[in-house]
Amino acid sequence: MLLLEKLTWSWQWFALLAGIVSFYGVFVNRYVKNELVCWQPISFLLACLLLFLMLGSPFAMLSQVSITLHMVQMSLLFFFVPPLLMLGIPVALVDVMTSWLRRSKLPSIHLSPIAFLSTFAVVFLFYHTPIILTFLVARPLVHAGFLLLLFLLSFGMWKPLASPDPLLRLCSCKMKRYAFLSGVAISPACLFFIASGFLEGATNPLALQLISHLCGPDILESFPLLPAPFHTKHDLILAGLFMMVLHKSALVVTLKLERRVSKVFYEALARDCWKD
Repeated sequence: MLLLEKLTWSWQWFALLAGIVSFYGVFVNRYVKNELVCWQPISFLLACLLLFLMLGSPFAMLSQVSITLHMVQMSLLFFFVPPLLMLGIPVALVDVMTSWLRRSKLPSIHLSPIAFLSTFAVVFLFYHTPIILTFLVARPLVHAGFLLLLFLLSFGMWKPLASPDPLLRLCSCKMKRYAFLSGVAISPACLFFIASGFLEGATNPLALQLISHLCGPDILESFPLLPAPFHTKHDLILAGLFMMVLHKSALVVTLKLERRVSKVFYEALARDCWKD
Protein backbone atom coordinates (compact mmCIF):
# COMPACT_ATOMS: atom_id res chain seq x y z
CA MET A 1 0.00 0.00 0.00
CA LEU A 2 2.86 2.39 0.77
CA LEU A 3 4.25 1.96 -2.72
CA LEU A 4 0.82 2.51 -4.31
CA GLU A 5 0.47 5.80 -2.43
CA LYS A 6 3.71 7.02 -3.98
CA LEU A 7 2.60 6.21 -7.53
CA THR A 8 1.38 9.68 -8.49
CA TRP A 9 1.57 11.99 -11.48
CA SER A 10 3.70 15.14 -11.25
CA TRP A 11 1.72 18.12 -12.47
CA GLN A 12 4.82 20.29 -12.01
CA TRP A 13 6.57 18.36 -14.78
CA PHE A 14 3.39 18.47 -16.86
CA ALA A 15 3.15 22.27 -16.53
CA LEU A 16 6.86 22.74 -17.33
CA LEU A 17 6.79 20.56 -20.44
CA ALA A 18 3.45 22.01 -21.57
CA GLY A 19 5.05 25.45 -21.40
CA ILE A 20 8.04 24.28 -23.44
CA VAL A 21 5.79 22.69 -26.07
CA SER A 22 3.67 25.86 -26.22
CA PHE A 23 6.76 28.02 -26.78
CA TYR A 24 7.94 25.59 -29.47
CA GLY A 25 4.57 25.75 -31.21
CA VAL A 26 4.39 29.55 -31.14
CA PHE A 27 7.95 29.92 -32.45
CA VAL A 28 7.47 27.38 -35.24
CA ASN A 29 4.14 28.85 -36.33
CA ARG A 30 5.53 32.39 -36.40
CA TYR A 31 9.02 31.97 -37.85
CA VAL A 32 9.62 28.62 -39.57
CA LYS A 33 6.19 27.32 -40.50
CA ASN A 34 7.08 26.90 -44.18
CA GLU A 35 10.55 25.48 -43.53
CA LEU A 36 9.61 22.87 -40.94
CA VAL A 37 9.84 19.19 -41.81
CA CYS A 38 6.86 17.15 -40.61
CA TRP A 39 9.13 14.79 -38.68
CA GLN A 40 10.56 17.62 -36.55
CA PRO A 41 7.48 18.40 -34.40
CA ILE A 42 6.82 14.66 -34.09
CA SER A 43 10.37 14.13 -32.83
CA PHE A 44 10.16 17.07 -30.40
CA LEU A 45 6.77 16.06 -28.99
CA LEU A 46 7.88 12.45 -28.60
CA ALA A 47 10.93 13.60 -26.64
CA CYS A 48 8.76 15.71 -24.33
CA LEU A 49 6.35 12.82 -23.87
CA LEU A 50 9.21 10.49 -22.91
CA LEU A 51 10.51 13.10 -20.46
CA PHE A 52 7.13 13.34 -18.78
CA LEU A 53 6.65 9.57 -18.61
CA MET A 54 10.13 9.03 -17.16
CA LEU A 55 10.09 11.90 -14.64
CA GLY A 56 6.48 12.90 -14.05
CA SER A 57 4.54 9.64 -14.19
CA PRO A 58 4.23 6.77 -11.66
CA PHE A 59 7.03 5.06 -13.59
CA ALA A 60 9.46 7.48 -11.90
CA MET A 61 8.76 5.78 -8.55
CA LEU A 62 8.66 2.27 -9.99
CA SER A 63 12.09 2.85 -11.52
CA GLN A 64 13.46 3.28 -7.98
CA VAL A 65 12.20 -0.15 -6.89
CA SER A 66 13.91 -2.23 -9.57
CA ILE A 67 17.34 -1.75 -11.09
CA THR A 68 16.03 -2.99 -14.43
CA LEU A 69 13.30 -0.34 -14.48
CA HIS A 70 15.83 2.21 -13.22
CA MET A 71 18.12 1.48 -16.16
CA VAL A 72 15.19 1.63 -18.60
CA GLN A 73 14.49 5.11 -17.23
CA MET A 74 18.14 6.17 -17.52
CA SER A 75 18.43 4.73 -21.03
CA LEU A 76 15.33 6.54 -22.31
CA LEU A 77 16.42 9.82 -20.67
CA PHE A 78 20.01 9.76 -21.93
CA PHE A 79 19.79 7.74 -25.15
CA PHE A 80 16.42 8.72 -26.68
CA VAL A 81 15.35 12.13 -25.36
CA PRO A 82 18.46 14.18 -26.36
CA PRO A 83 18.60 13.12 -30.06
CA LEU A 84 14.82 13.38 -30.42
CA LEU A 85 14.86 16.89 -28.93
CA MET A 86 17.74 18.08 -31.10
CA LEU A 87 16.34 16.65 -34.33
CA GLY A 88 13.02 18.31 -33.54
CA ILE A 89 14.50 21.81 -33.15
CA PRO A 90 14.54 24.01 -36.29
CA VAL A 91 17.86 25.62 -37.19
CA ALA A 92 16.25 29.08 -36.87
CA LEU A 93 15.47 28.41 -33.19
CA VAL A 94 19.07 27.29 -32.64
CA ASP A 95 20.29 30.55 -34.17
CA VAL A 96 18.07 32.55 -31.80
CA MET A 97 19.29 30.59 -28.78
CA THR A 98 22.94 30.89 -29.86
CA SER A 99 22.58 34.63 -30.32
CA TRP A 100 21.02 34.97 -26.86
CA LEU A 101 23.82 32.93 -25.26
CA ARG A 102 26.43 35.13 -26.90
CA ARG A 103 24.77 38.31 -25.65
CA SER A 104 24.40 36.88 -22.15
CA LYS A 105 28.13 36.03 -22.12
CA LEU A 106 27.47 32.75 -20.32
CA PRO A 107 30.44 30.37 -20.21
CA SER A 108 30.34 27.56 -22.76
CA ILE A 109 32.14 24.23 -22.90
CA HIS A 110 33.86 23.25 -26.14
CA LEU A 111 34.86 19.59 -26.24
CA SER A 112 35.41 17.18 -29.09
CA PRO A 113 32.70 14.54 -29.72
CA ILE A 114 35.00 11.80 -28.40
CA ALA A 115 35.69 13.86 -25.26
CA PHE A 116 31.94 14.26 -24.61
CA LEU A 117 31.36 10.57 -25.27
CA SER A 118 34.21 9.46 -22.99
CA THR A 119 33.21 11.85 -20.21
CA PHE A 120 29.59 10.70 -20.29
CA ALA A 121 30.60 7.02 -20.28
CA VAL A 122 32.91 7.46 -17.28
CA VAL A 123 30.44 9.56 -15.26
CA PHE A 124 27.59 7.18 -16.15
CA LEU A 125 29.62 4.19 -14.95
CA PHE A 126 30.69 5.90 -11.72
CA TYR A 127 27.10 6.91 -11.01
CA HIS A 128 26.01 3.28 -10.76
CA THR A 129 28.85 2.07 -8.51
CA PRO A 130 27.66 1.30 -4.95
CA ILE A 131 29.86 3.89 -3.21
CA ILE A 132 28.91 6.80 -5.48
CA LEU A 133 25.23 5.83 -5.57
CA THR A 134 25.06 5.53 -1.78
CA PHE A 135 26.60 8.98 -1.40
CA LEU A 136 24.27 10.59 -3.96
CA VAL A 137 20.92 9.16 -2.93
CA ALA A 138 21.52 10.31 0.65
CA ARG A 139 21.85 13.89 -0.67
CA PRO A 140 18.87 14.68 -2.95
CA LEU A 141 20.17 18.04 -4.21
CA VAL A 142 23.57 16.61 -5.12
CA HIS A 143 21.84 13.62 -6.70
CA ALA A 144 19.64 15.88 -8.84
CA GLY A 145 22.68 17.93 -9.86
CA PHE A 146 24.57 14.78 -10.85
CA LEU A 147 21.66 13.58 -13.01
CA LEU A 148 21.43 17.03 -14.61
CA LEU A 149 25.14 16.83 -15.42
CA LEU A 150 24.63 13.46 -17.09
CA PHE A 151 21.66 14.82 -19.04
CA LEU A 152 23.68 17.79 -20.33
CA LEU A 153 26.63 15.57 -21.21
CA SER A 154 24.30 13.30 -23.17
CA PHE A 155 23.47 16.21 -25.50
CA GLY A 156 27.17 16.64 -26.24
CA MET A 157 27.45 12.90 -26.83
CA TRP A 158 24.56 12.89 -29.36
CA LYS A 159 25.39 16.19 -31.09
CA PRO A 160 27.62 14.61 -33.81
CA LEU A 161 24.67 12.44 -34.87
CA ALA A 162 21.65 14.64 -34.18
CA SER A 163 22.68 18.30 -34.13
CA PRO A 164 19.83 20.59 -35.25
CA ASP A 165 22.25 22.03 -37.81
CA PRO A 166 23.15 19.36 -40.41
CA LEU A 167 26.47 21.09 -41.04
CA LEU A 168 27.55 20.31 -37.47
CA ARG A 169 26.90 16.57 -37.80
CA LEU A 170 29.42 14.01 -38.90
CA CYS A 171 29.38 12.68 -42.44
CA SER A 172 27.72 9.30 -43.01
CA CYS A 173 30.91 7.23 -42.87
CA LYS A 174 32.08 8.93 -39.68
CA MET A 175 28.62 8.55 -38.15
CA LYS A 176 28.87 4.78 -38.36
CA ARG A 177 32.29 4.81 -36.72
CA TYR A 178 31.09 7.15 -33.99
CA ALA A 179 28.03 4.95 -33.38
CA PHE A 180 30.35 1.96 -32.96
CA LEU A 181 32.56 3.88 -30.52
CA SER A 182 29.45 4.95 -28.63
CA GLY A 183 28.46 1.31 -28.15
CA VAL A 184 31.96 0.48 -26.93
CA ALA A 185 31.94 3.39 -24.47
CA ILE A 186 28.60 2.40 -22.94
CA SER A 187 29.49 -1.31 -22.71
CA PRO A 188 31.43 -1.11 -19.38
CA ALA A 189 28.32 0.12 -17.55
CA CYS A 190 26.21 -2.64 -19.13
CA LEU A 191 28.80 -5.32 -18.35
CA PHE A 192 29.11 -4.02 -14.79
CA PHE A 193 25.46 -4.87 -14.11
CA ILE A 194 25.66 -8.24 -15.85
CA ALA A 195 28.83 -9.23 -13.98
CA SER A 196 27.35 -8.02 -10.68
CA GLY A 197 24.31 -10.22 -11.24
CA PHE A 198 26.45 -13.31 -11.74
CA LEU A 199 28.91 -12.55 -8.94
CA GLU A 200 26.58 -11.31 -6.20
CA GLY A 201 23.83 -13.88 -6.56
CA ALA A 202 20.14 -13.59 -5.64
CA THR A 203 20.71 -11.29 -2.65
CA ASN A 204 22.66 -8.64 -4.51
CA PRO A 205 23.59 -5.86 -2.08
CA LEU A 206 23.58 -3.24 -4.84
CA ALA A 207 19.90 -3.86 -5.56
CA LEU A 208 19.00 -3.80 -1.85
CA GLN A 209 21.10 -0.69 -1.33
CA LEU A 210 19.42 1.13 -4.21
CA ILE A 211 15.94 0.31 -2.94
CA SER A 212 16.80 1.15 0.66
CA HIS A 213 18.23 4.56 -0.13
CA LEU A 214 15.81 5.62 -2.85
CA CYS A 215 12.58 4.29 -1.35
CA GLY A 216 13.38 4.04 2.34
CA PRO A 217 13.78 1.11 4.76
CA ASP A 218 10.02 0.86 5.30
CA ILE A 219 9.59 -0.23 1.68
CA LEU A 220 12.55 -2.57 1.90
CA GLU A 221 10.87 -4.45 4.74
CA SER A 222 7.70 -5.03 2.70
CA PHE A 223 9.29 -7.31 0.08
CA PRO A 224 8.32 -8.58 -2.38
CA LEU A 225 7.04 -5.46 -4.14
CA LEU A 226 7.34 -6.75 -7.68
CA PRO A 227 7.34 -10.30 -9.07
CA ALA A 228 10.40 -12.16 -10.31
CA PRO A 229 12.80 -11.47 -11.97
CA PHE A 230 12.93 -8.24 -9.95
CA HIS A 231 14.91 -8.18 -6.67
CA THR A 232 16.99 -11.16 -7.77
CA LYS A 233 20.30 -11.58 -9.54
CA HIS A 234 18.34 -11.58 -12.79
CA ASP A 235 17.34 -7.99 -12.11
CA LEU A 236 20.94 -6.83 -12.55
CA ILE A 237 21.51 -9.01 -15.60
CA LEU A 238 18.33 -7.73 -17.24
CA ALA A 239 19.36 -4.15 -16.42
CA GLY A 240 22.62 -4.56 -18.35
CA LEU A 241 20.94 -6.31 -21.27
CA PHE A 242 18.13 -3.77 -21.52
CA MET A 243 20.63 -0.92 -21.50
CA MET A 244 22.58 -2.51 -24.37
CA VAL A 245 19.42 -3.09 -26.41
CA LEU A 246 18.00 0.39 -25.77
CA HIS A 247 21.30 2.10 -26.62
CA LYS A 248 21.55 0.17 -29.89
CA SER A 249 17.90 0.96 -30.64
CA ALA A 250 18.53 4.65 -29.96
CA LEU A 251 21.40 4.66 -32.45
CA VAL A 252 19.27 3.02 -35.14
CA VAL A 253 16.33 5.37 -34.55
CA THR A 254 18.58 8.45 -34.49
CA LEU A 255 20.39 7.59 -37.72
CA LYS A 256 17.15 6.84 -39.57
CA LEU A 257 15.34 9.90 -38.24
CA GLU A 258 18.31 12.13 -39.01
CA ARG A 259 18.09 11.18 -42.69
CA ARG A 260 14.34 11.87 -42.77
CA VAL A 261 14.57 15.22 -40.99
CA SER A 262 17.41 16.43 -43.23
CA LYS A 263 16.20 14.87 -46.49
CA VAL A 264 15.96 18.24 -48.27
CA PHE A 265 19.45 19.22 -47.09
CA TYR A 266 21.02 15.99 -48.33
CA GLU A 267 19.22 16.24 -51.67
CA ALA A 268 20.51 19.79 -52.17
CA LEU A 269 23.99 18.68 -51.15
CA ALA A 270 23.88 15.85 -53.66
CA ARG A 271 22.81 18.22 -56.46
CA ASP A 272 25.65 20.63 -55.65
CA CYS A 273 28.15 17.79 -55.65
CA TRP A 274 26.81 16.56 -59.01
CA LYS A 275 27.20 20.02 -60.52
CA ASP A 276 30.79 20.26 -59.33
